[in-house]
Amino acid sequence: MNRQAQSAVLFLLGAALLHAGATDLYLRYVKAGLRPLLLAAGAVLIVTALATAWYERRHAARNHEEGRHAHPEPRVSWLLVLPLLALILVAPPALGSYSATRTGTALQEPLAYPPLSAADPLPLSVVDYAGRAVYDHGRTLVGRTVRLTGFVALDRAGTPYLVRMALNCCAADAQPVKVGLTGRIPPVLQPDTWLAVTGVYTPRTVHDPVNGGPIPYLEVTDARPVPAPRDPYDESWNN
Repeated sequence: MNRQAQSAVLFLLGAALLHAGATDLYLRYVKAGLRPLLLAAGAVLIVTALATAWYERRHAARNHEEGRHAHPEPRVSWLLVLPLLALILVAPPALGSYSATRTGTALQEPLAYPPLSAADPLPLSVVDYAGRAVYDHGRTLVGRTVRLTGFVALDRAGTPYLVRMALNCCAADAQPVKVGLTGRIPPVLQPDTWLAVTGVYTPRTVHDPVNGGPIPYLEVTDARPVPAPRDPYDESWNN
């Protein structure tokens, strides 16, 4: 690949990173806190591409003055641009029920249990509820009505779970945290449907058939479909 192709690829890659960082597209790939680094990386790549193109232009002009001619490079190298165009034009879907049912729960014991607000119902993340239900044995949840939001996943037996994919850095390391649903469950549930579920703590816990990890349950009193959130991933497990 000659320097012209290199600068073009670098420029498109930088533009793709800036485009992703300037919109919500980056949330499909990395956690929200990495946005400044993504924008900085995109800017650096664009500056590098422009510097490379400027250097190549000067080099070509000097060769022309000296009567030297550059050898043509294979045009197939420009095919490297296609994946970058796909990154710009096509947003990949967030990981959903297919991944969740084939991956064991990634629930980790929280370092602490921050005080809960007096809101009723109490909004909690799936990760927060699951951690308190399993490792704190529901002590901070007893007597409270909570509201969780997540997508539906069904195991092979048809058992419904409310799931959020938790991540440390990027979508490549995303793993599910699952809460089993019991009580007033809608009669028809479609995988990947996003629900806002209201309910109360129940001590019931089962083991994930994939990795044996704990899956707590929620006694559902109300469940309503909601649009998918702007950020489909849950980052609260490592904050």
